[in-house]
Amino acid sequence: MSDMNVRGERIFVGLSGGVDSAVAAALLQRKGAHVTGVFIKGWYPPGILCTWATERRDAMRVAARLHIPFLTLDASAEYKKGVIDYMLAEYRAGRTPNPDVMCNREVKFGIFYRFAKAHGADAIAMGHYRAGEKDQNYFLWAVPKAVLEATIFPVGDLEKNEVRFLAKKFNLPVAKKKDSQGVCFLGNISIEEFLRSEFDSMPGRAVDEGGTLVGTHDGVLFHTIGERIALRGTRKTGPWFVLAKDVAKNEFTVGKERFPVGASVRRAIPFVGANWFGEPASVTEAQYRYRGQRVPGYIDGGRFVAEKLFSEIPAPGQSIVFYNDTTLVGGGTITA
Repeated sequence: MSDMNVRGERIFVGLSGGVDSAVAAALLQRKGAHVTGVFIKGWYPPGILCTWATERRDAMRVAARLHIPFLTLDASAEYKKGVIDYMLAEYRAGRTPNPDVMCNREVKFGIFYRFAKAHGADAIAMGHYRAGEKDQNYFLWAVPKAVLEATIFPVGDLEKNEVRFLAKKFNLPVAKKKDSQGVCFLGNISIEEFLRSEFDSMPGRAVDEGGTLVGTHDGVLFHTIGERIALRGTRKTGPWFVLAKDVAKNEFTVGKERFPVGASVRRAIPFVGANWFGEPASVTEAQYRYRGQRVPGYIDGGRFVAEKLFSEIPAPGQSIVFYNDTTLVGGGTITA
């Protein structure tokens, strides 16, 4: 459904308490849609201060300013199972998960979409960007095609400064609110903070590519492949990057470059669990890290064959997302 043709339609907007979703709701209302704001309550880790109550209050303030109905959807069970449990299992296995991808699939475009349709909505709307500097297409690859096609993105083609301008113009109460930097639904809690609340610190060895001990670390589960890491007890100058990890031995292989020796021969990236919006044959480039470089290449069965090297090591568990120019074609999960 086009967001330019919504007059008279019942649209449920996911109001997060932030400026993007607030402007999305305001734009739809001004185009004649019957808008309902919905705050989606996720699962929050016990013992860690979360901001969900504040976010819900801000979402309610936006709904009150716009004079639209406001509902709260408790998605805590779905979020815990589909996002948190998945994320922890991946880290325990030594892989690099993408919780925001699962949050979109299981919660924002999962239970919320079903909730909205069950309550008579014609469509749902989100405050995601789909172009420009803050393009969030990368996180949408796992959303079912039918759901994505039934979702409206009112601010999708705008830049952040334009959204801020509209928020002030519409006199929205969150116009000056800063963007959240945390994991989806964990507020301002970083992934590292959350992992340290779940896993015990376990000092281990860090060796170079020749197997020589160069220092120690605080736990193999806290760091991912390609990440720059501060080693303890090392007399050698860095920087150091994680090249490989052995969960059973609690050991890292590290190097001073993001690529291990011989990485230049590896250009085929295997993936599973593909979700397609277009034809695989139309893929012209891929990306495996949000805001990371897009590398030209093509699909060959269950592999993406790059025409040049990625600037960092693709890690098992990461999302690899496929494009044709600026169009999202699909994505999958890297296996090796």
